[in-house]
Amino acid sequence: MFIKRTTKRVGDKTYVNHLLVESVATPNGPRHRMVCSLGSLAPAPAEDWLALASKVEVALTGQQPLVRDAQVDALVAKVRAGRRVARQTAGAPDLIAVHTDQVTTEEPREAGPVHVGHQLWQTLGLDGVLAQAGLSAHTRVLTEILTLNRLVCPRSEHATPDWVRRTALPDLLGETFDTLGDESLYQTLDRLHPQRVAIERALAERERTLFNLDARLFLYDLTSTYFEGQARQNPQAQRGYSRDSRPDCKQVVVGLVLDRDGFPQAHEVFEGNRTDRTTVAAMLDALEERVGRTPGATVVVDRGMAFADNLQQITERGYHYLVASRQGERNEHLAEFEDVEGWREIVREPSPTNLGQQKTRVVVKRQVVGDEVHLLCKSDGREAKDRAIRATHEQRLLAALRKLQARVATGKLKDAAKVHQAIGRLKERYPRVARYYAITHEAATASVTWTENAERRALAQRLDGGYLLKTDRQDLTDEEVWRTYILLTRVEAAFRALKSPLSERPIFHHLEHRVQTHIFLCVLAYHLLVAIEKLFLDAGLHTSWATLREELTTHQVVTVVLPASNGDVLKIRRGSTPEPRHKEIYETLRIPAELMKPVKTWVRAIVTE
Repeated sequence: MFIKRTTKRVGDKTYVNHLLVESVATPNGPRHRMVCSLGSLAPAPAEDWLALASKVEVALTGQQPLVRDAQVDALVAKVRAGRRVARQTAGAPDLIAVHTDQVTTEEPREAGPVHVGHQLWQTLGLDGVLAQAGLSAHTRVLTEILTLNRLVCPRSEHATPDWVRRTALPDLLGETFDTLGDESLYQTLDRLHPQRVAIERALAERERTLFNLDARLFLYDLTSTYFEGQARQNPQAQRGYSRDSRPDCKQVVVGLVLDRDGFPQAHEVFEGNRTDRTTVAAMLDALEERVGRTPGATVVVDRGMAFADNLQQITERGYHYLVASRQGERNEHLAEFEDVEGWREIVREPSPTNLGQQKTRVVVKRQVVGDEVHLLCKSDGREAKDRAIRATHEQRLLAALRKLQARVATGKLKDAAKVHQAIGRLKERYPRVARYYAITHEAATASVTWTENAERRALAQRLDGGYLLKTDRQDLTDEEVWRTYILLTRVEAAFRALKSPLSERPIFHHLEHRVQTHIFLCVLAYHLLVAIEKLFLDAGLHTSWATLREELTTHQVVTVVLPASNGDVLKIRRGSTPEPRHKEIYETLRIPAELMKPVKTWVRAIVTE
């Protein structure tokens, strides 16, 4: 250190000031840095200045002098006070000397998947949608957490807080979740439940505008979702026809309406023993509550809702219908199916971006019956599928009948009413093949027997591969009718996504409103999923969210620890540099590749007073 004399002239008067200065090394060479101002040291001789500077420098190292000097003590106190203020107010310098062999990283957190989910949450305007529904900022944040958990790594509400803390969500959301517990998440479910319709309505409107979606076609189908446990407090939890092959478990039935592009328009949760045909009116009510009535739109449903009263419910509201007829209705068209004349081929080419998709060939024959168009369809692939399904169901039915026969014969099941009830359940479980058999129970001989109806079986075999489509739209070509019907596969794909990777099942909640909200959160996550996949399809890329999620796991947020040569430690919390594949994904989704703005924190060395 040394003392430097400076002068400043104001008017006719000259002011003299002395500065305590130290020499510091910089990348551009040594530079002088002012330590503090000493005021005027005149009339002390210049040689005393160097001695004074030397005493101050020694005292700052913590060395105690033999004789105290009041002037030196005052200057040391002034320098130390100035340094403390500078350390509290100054930002971290861009250039520091670092011990490179001591650089470490801390708290790595997976960021890529949650970054995509958070950005799509913002793209869909979900925070605004939830605010419009009257939910607080805290509830909106927890709703996003619950939805992103479904999208990225489904966990129970009890396990979700730990999952959040293992991801970069606290960094991305700018929130601290150290005290987050499952009770807060359960309360969020309770607050969400009464707002489900309002949220779904606003979100559907937002997506129609954002993606320019077609609101003239609705695809409706149902699935079932089973419970773990008895769910005695949930009146909707009932045993019924299980699409999950879990007839041993109680379940609920979930109805879902999608538009042409696969975006959910409405969903509803029904009792687990509700039959398909009884849900149509309720689902149309739910749809109109979300998107309003759209006269002239076409509703596409599967054969479980192909009854005359269902079609009447659709047309009375001003909609058109397109439906696959029930299996038995094909029998009336057996002659037309066997007639080799009048068929034309439709070929569905696989997408060039989907290498796993196979070319689909179907032959169709058109008939006009009154106000309806009947389209007879046959395909080799469907024929093989029909035979395989029939063989599987028949094996299961016969195995179940043999078990029932043994229970009755050994006296384990004696009550005739219960025997007939068991037979009825088997017919309900295997309706496709049960009609080929006449099943009887003789109480006097304690026997259950069955005989095959060979004529019905032969008729079914002759119709393998054939199905009948019906619509009241006569303006559609044969190909348009068929291609519109096969869009129902998008609802099937949605159900597969809800169950895996979004893990809608099994349900562990037992309260009715929490079960409904759990399914609602899965549907919200599916909104994000279908938006992600649509952006890729629009770019000509066919991929799945499961694949993207796996590829994004290597993009992380970490804390870089830089020990400086002066004893201080600089910690920088930042995202890792995205890999080329990460950048491609982010560019396709039109979201930033930067995860977060770097956050710098200095851990200062202890200053000896």
